[in-house]
Amino acid sequence: MIAINFRKTALATALAALTLSSAACNTVQGLGEDIESVGRTGEEVIDSE
Repeated sequence: MIAINFRKTALATALAALTLSSAACNTVQGLGEDIESVGRTGEEVIDSE
């Protein structure tokens, strides 16, 4: 149960970071890098369980 809550919290945090960083990036390439970073972080969270 705790792992599920942690996963939801991590996903919500990653989505919030993506939203904020997409507003701050200046190029499409920068947005792609931000999305890739969020994907890597999500995979790390899921794999750590």
